[in-house]
Amino acid sequence: MVERYSRPEMADKWTVQAKYDAWLQVEKAAVKAWSKLGLVPKEDCELILKNAKFDVNRIDEIERETKHDLIAFLTSVSESLGEESRWMHYGMTSSDCIDTAVALQMRDSLNLIIEDVQALMDAIKKRAEEHKYTLMVGRSHGIHGEPITFGLVLAVWYDEINRNLQNLNQALEFISVGQISGAMGNFAHSPMELEELVCEELNLKPAPVSNQVIQRDRYANLMNALALLASSCEKIAVAIRHYQRTEVYEAEEYFSKGQKGSSAMPHKRNPVLTENVTGLCRMIRSYALPSMENVALWHERDISHSSVERFTLPDGFITTDFMLNRLKGVIEKLLVYPENMMKNLNLTGGLVFSQRVLLELPLKNVSRENAYKIVQRNAMKVWNDLQQGKPALNEKGESLYLQYLLEDEELREKMSEEEIRNCFDYSYYTKNVDNIFKRVFK
Repeated sequence: MVERYSRPEMADKWTVQAKYDAWLQVEKAAVKAWSKLGLVPKEDCELILKNAKFDVNRIDEIERETKHDLIAFLTSVSESLGEESRWMHYGMTSSDCIDTAVALQMRDSLNLIIEDVQALMDAIKKRAEEHKYTLMVGRSHGIHGEPITFGLVLAVWYDEINRNLQNLNQALEFISVGQISGAMGNFAHSPMELEELVCEELNLKPAPVSNQVIQRDRYANLMNALALLASSCEKIAVAIRHYQRTEVYEAEEYFSKGQKGSSAMPHKRNPVLTENVTGLCRMIRSYALPSMENVALWHERDISHSSVERFTLPDGFITTDFMLNRLKGVIEKLLVYPENMMKNLNLTGGLVFSQRVLLELPLKNVSRENAYKIVQRNAMKVWNDLQQGKPALNEKGESLYLQYLLEDEELREKMSEEEIRNCFDYSYYTKNVDNIFKRVFK
């Protein structure tokens, strides 16, 4: 289903037509290389490069009899040629063609994924700059901790996606290899120079050594890179879903005019896009395990990996492409509510400043143990008041916690009113935002 919504550039790389196009590209490169090495006459090479083609329906017809897809492909191609067809697939084995062709598909598809990731990072960076100083509460265990900014949240997302970008670039190098090494990888029927020429023509590197296939740890590395990317994207999606909860309501997905949230409850505005991203990320991660299991093949190879890759490669790339573009759209159009962020920041009556007070007391020659007792006992009073429905702020806008601290005689022996009030300054928590941004957005 996802393929219908993926951009054509990605979906087109995994059609049956695209597969055979890649096969033909490899086979032509081999003929061209043999011609350079003096085996294939120049005239025959030119005829093959000019005329070689295939027909998908004809391949299907032949395969029903041969039960071998590459032989069916070669037979169809040969029907488009004359006597020069004898040079097609010369000295090669099926995997020389197929694995090298798949490398082309993976390379070109991964380049599109890398473009997607860069676009997602651009979207996150733009929103991070926009909300660099937008105050909100930081949470651990789902409980209010200390003031942060939404820009810092976005900076964390950006930095993590950037690490995924590095993983993808490494994976790109790992999978951009080809092989023309023959039936057991021993180059018995073709010189190593042939492989080098073919890979140069296709802009691939020769695998340093192969048996009958390109080793599947390369594929597993790729699928794990996509799986890690999916985990990071799900992290972002889950955070947005949390921010959209009615009790939180600090941000939400864009809700377009005429959009409907529920067939039964007309008031609903649901985080459907990020929920969709969450589900897609689960699917992307599911392709990693079978890809790792493909690494262990019998001896020089079997074909247990083949049926797996017919799912994992096209579905993995197409789903990742769609997911990244959907998440980018969510980030670009995300509705952010700074007023609600500030409202939630004040929800606990100033408790978010507790560590600030805690760290001042040792400077006044108070032991950490006693400092902790002073700070915590007043915090517990605030929790009790909030449970009883007492307002977090008084009519002057002062927090409950500040009021209790100012009334604490033991604390007042160590800190003046001004010193206590200074602990409730939000700018204290944003003083390093610029420097953090410089490190993240180099």
